Amino acid sequence: MKAIGFKTSLPITEQNSFLEFETAKPIPGANDLLVKINAVSVNPVDFKIRQNSAVNTVLETPKIIGWDAVGIVEAVGENVNLFKVGDEVYYAGDITKQGSNAEYQIIDERIVGRKPKSLTNAEATVIPLTGLTAWEILFDRIRINPEKDKGKTVLIIGGAGGVGSIAIQLAKKIAGLTVIATASRPETIAWCKEQGADYVVNHKNLISAVRELGFENVDFILDFVDTNSYWDIMVELIKPQGHIASITGSSDPVALNKLKNKSVSFSWELMYTRSMFQTNDIQEQHNILNKIADLLDNGILKTTLNETLTGLTADNLKKAHQLLESGKTIGKIAIEF
Repeated sequence: MKAIGFKTSLPITEQNSFLEFETAKPIPGANDLLVKINAVSVNPVDFKIRQNSAVNTVLETPKIIGWDAVGIVEAVGENVNLFKVGDEVYYAGDITKQGSNAEYQIIDERIVGRKPKSLTNAEATVIPLTGLTAWEILFDRIRINPEKDKGKTVLIIGGAGGVGSIAIQLAKKIAGLTVIATASRPETIAWCKEQGADYVVNHKNLISAVRELGFENVDFILDFVDTNSYWDIMVELIKPQGHIASITGSSDPVALNKLKNKSVSFSWELMYTRSMFQTNDIQEQHNILNKIADLLDNGILKTTLNETLTGLTADNLKKAHQLLESGKTIGKIAIEF
């Protein structure tokens, strides 16, 4: 099969930052699906792993990355019971396994959902990683209860990005929250409003911008940009007994003691935790993806696709990574094969 990978971590402008090569089609294990991939999308995790996983070394065989895919089940392992050959599926993958930037991929059925019927391959492939991340941060980490928490306020830092775009929709349409999102350019402000944000504020003067809306504090904060840079701002804006959650990680220790007087909770969210540690509830990702597919098919949620490239090529992956690394992308980028 054809695949795209890299042997060493290079700037994306370098000729060999991605390589096209042929490799054996993988064989599914007992719980695996073999998927013929029709489309993938790119996420910040892609370029971060490309930049950091083969620094000052040359791998013997190219590393295949990519963690969003749509495709058709071509073969199944002996223990598979959730899918059958011919099913259309979508998924966000497993960071410990071979990625989706290839013609075929094996994937544990428990982290796979049915492809939304109403969406094209490109429209569907941009959803899994960001959809799972946003769902988990709202309903598994913060544990928002739509009945109890309806009308409460959530500040989403990084509203126009991939995760922010679907998080706005879930927070507004499923959780019933009042959504304040950050964006600074006319096009990103418009995008956040299209996703359903009640208010859009500039991140550069965030405390005053939120308070000018009439909110002294907010109930929940979702950080999709940079925990360190926004920590003191989040500490100031969060309500007593509120909850802050972040996906960004932190290069420096987080000063959790600053949350003590307000009795504020803090959570990290990593979409790969369930697959990485084979948690007892790993199949919950299958369930979440199916719930999101239903919401998409019923028109409650909409795709966050904003750009589509055509062809499984090194050039297309380079272009997609360059766009993501610019930090100015809106929504998601898909590559159709």
